Amino acid sequence: MAVKTLKRSFWQRLLGKPVTSPPLDASCWSFSEGKVVVDLSRAPELSKPGSAVRLEGVDLPKRILVVHGDDGEYYAFCNQCGHGGRRLDPVPETNTIQCCSIGKSTYSYEGKVLAGPAKKPVTLFPVQKMENLLEITIL
Repeated sequence: MAVKTLKRSFWQRLLGKPVTSPPLDASCWSFSEGKVVVDLSRAPELSKPGSAVRLEGVDLPKRILVVHGDDGEYYAFCNQCGHGGRRLDPVPETNTIQCCSIGKSTYSYEGKVLAGPAKKPVTLFPVQKMENLLEITIL
């Protein structure tokens, strides 16, 4: 099975520059008692299938990649490659996420390694959608 990769320059991969950005409205999400709540009405970046945002902050114990999957579902991953610890990006129209480094470790939406040097799966966090909110349990 051939795995599709993101088109990125050698330097982008060498430096580990992710394609996915934080949400424009940094207050669209909050963290409390082991749960991250994302207000989708304030995160238009997640409005279309194939889109994603990365959540990071001093109070958040783990970086999170939130993906609006091509299948219409929402997924939340620990945003750390199982090989080198670099950030992850979704690969459009493939139902996969991929490390932003040269290794291009690629994972399924279930977190399983599909390609690249990673030996461990990426952590998938439970996501519950309630109207315009996503609740992500990380602890």
